[in-house]
Amino acid sequence: MIRKFIDRERELGLLEKRLKSDRGEFIVIYGRRRVGKTALITEFIRRHGGIYLLARETSDLENLRRFSERIALYFNDKVLLKNPFKSWDAFFEYLAQKSQEKRLIVAIDEFPYLVLSRKELPSILQEYWDGPLSEGKLYLIISGSSISMMEELLGYKSPIYGRRTGQLKMTPLDFFNARKFFPKTPIEDFVRVYSVLGGTPAYLLEFEEGLTLEENLTENYFRQDSLLYGDAEFILREELDRPRLYFAVLEAIARGKTTIGEIMNETGIERATSGKYLSVLVDLGIVRREVPVTESRKSRKGRYYINDPYFAFWFRYVHPNADLIETGNGEMLTRLVMKDLDEHVGRVFEDVAKQFILRNKELPLKPTKAGRWWRKGEEIDLVVLDEVEKKALLVEVKWKDIGMGEAKRITRELIRKSGLLGLEGWKLYFGFVARRIEGKEKLREETLAWDLRDMEALP
Repeated sequence: MIRKFIDRERELGLLEKRLKSDRGEFIVIYGRRRVGKTALITEFIRRHGGIYLLARETSDLENLRRFSERIALYFNDKVLLKNPFKSWDAFFEYLAQKSQEKRLIVAIDEFPYLVLSRKELPSILQEYWDGPLSEGKLYLIISGSSISMMEELLGYKSPIYGRRTGQLKMTPLDFFNARKFFPKTPIEDFVRVYSVLGGTPAYLLEFEEGLTLEENLTENYFRQDSLLYGDAEFILREELDRPRLYFAVLEAIARGKTTIGEIMNETGIERATSGKYLSVLVDLGIVRREVPVTESRKSRKGRYYINDPYFAFWFRYVHPNADLIETGNGEMLTRLVMKDLDEHVGRVFEDVAKQFILRNKELPLKPTKAGRWWRKGEEIDLVVLDEVEKKALLVEVKWKDIGMGEAKRITRELIRKSGLLGLEGWKLYFGFVARRIEGKEKLREETLAWDLRDMEALP
């Protein structure tokens, strides 16, 4: 399979902007596995030259030997090839010497592996960065996939705190950039694909565009040897202690239990422990906490959602039915999923609609805040606020085809609910997003309306 480098132009632009500086640069790149860190770094080096070094879970001397070999080949240094580095001091001294007069890009991928075998490595790096490394023209990149370890390295207690000149936390692609992996797939079909895979590049590459969703699920997902089947558990076990209880929390959220009370009742885990687990999952970016868009972040009305469609799908369908995959009955699981999938897609489509609205340059307002709203059994899928001009757009999202009658009913309901938001004196707009809207142009004489055809046409 051909591996593609798609999007990430913003991240490349940030790296290239710092390349133009006349000083030492120390960039930290981190994010979950498979999200595209290595592809970004190697593309940057392909464009501008440099040395890519991949750390392994092995001894100091073995990593130093491998790094010596790569660096010796880059500089055609036969002496270094025969006499590899024996210490990190020697490694950093060499980089300092080679970068005194000329820009040198060096990227160390999976840096946490080095720290596991040499705890004092961040202190050694600090010493050299405070001295000869920052005085020259070294462009040093360190990257890692363990979010907890990388954020610890970036924290104020770390020796290298305050030394970095830039950092990038990489996240999965949004819907519209993920779409570039499936350019020939009809957009309705891709919404379903996105609801299964999310925007992680490595996962998108596992599906074949020429196959139907059912075929891809059976042939490329619901198999014991599939990356898609095993990766969620691998990633979470790497980040979490006592993963079994975290898994119970995530499975509850995937089934629609979004408040801490509902999660407690579903899992049997007491409030304090549930709160602790949710806090950890939020810190790792696996779960997000939402409050009604008109309230402060401290509101007690918080709801919890799985951040990534891949994990939401995995915990809703895959984890509870792992026995079918383990016994070679993936096709049976595909049938079960396809019967229920539209409900899952509907939840994901709300987030896709939000992405679309915030990308839309023709809105009658300039968004400063956007999110769900709810109170005492009343809900609005999306409220977009322009807090400067005191304007608000209230949007209903439907993963189905709707006609004129239902569209007018939705608009009436939104007008009624608007009186509950506490936005007296604001200019209010109403709209909806659906899979397909019949009579859309006529409806637009009265309200805002978008469907998948508008998403397809978005620049």
